[in-house]
Amino acid sequence: MSEQVVDKRRRLFLTAAATAVTGVGAAYVAVPFLASMNPSDRAKAAGAPVEADIAKLEPGQLIRVEWRGKPVWVLKRSEETLAEIAEMTDKLRDPDSNESEQPESCRNIARSIKPEVFLAVGICTHLGCSPTYRPEVAPEDLGPDWKGGFFCPCHGSLFDLSGRVYSGVPAPLNLVVPPHEYLTDTRILIGSAGGQA
Repeated sequence: MSEQVVDKRRRLFLTAAATAVTGVGAAYVAVPFLASMNPSDRAKAAGAPVEADIAKLEPGQLIRVEWRGKPVWVLKRSEETLAEIAEMTDKLRDPDSNESEQPESCRNIARSIKPEVFLAVGICTHLGCSPTYRPEVAPEDLGPDWKGGFFCPCHGSLFDLSGRVYSGVPAPLNLVVPPHEYLTDTRILIGSAGGQA
């Protein structure tokens, strides 16, 4: 064999080997770099759906669940409460919730999938304070027309037991109803509506 043929083969072999080593090295560097762009496990958990067990929830009782760093209220309402909600429309800014954030499955007067169970993000739509749950009827500080609901102590916004805002208060919108779905009759997955988070 001639020396030129051997040199060509050696050069092709060295070029192929150098290319392969460079490719492996680039992948070795690129994989961790690209993986670092994915959200961390902590960030994924912060936005992940959470479960709420409502098996022991009694009418009038409210529990709090944290989802995405926000409080979510789960309230069990009685038949009497649901009847009073229907009578509130003339006192509310957006009684049909046309301007408010809620899943399609909650576009009704109860603003819920199941009328007796109401979910809302517990943050006032005015400046982000957390309203308090005030179930008592006609307390002295809220007046004789109060049928129960949520009162924001920061600036006085009032919401009924469907999270709908009263007229003439600072809050511009109804409370946000988060996406959710029922896994069973007593377990709710908050942050997911039919697989959509």
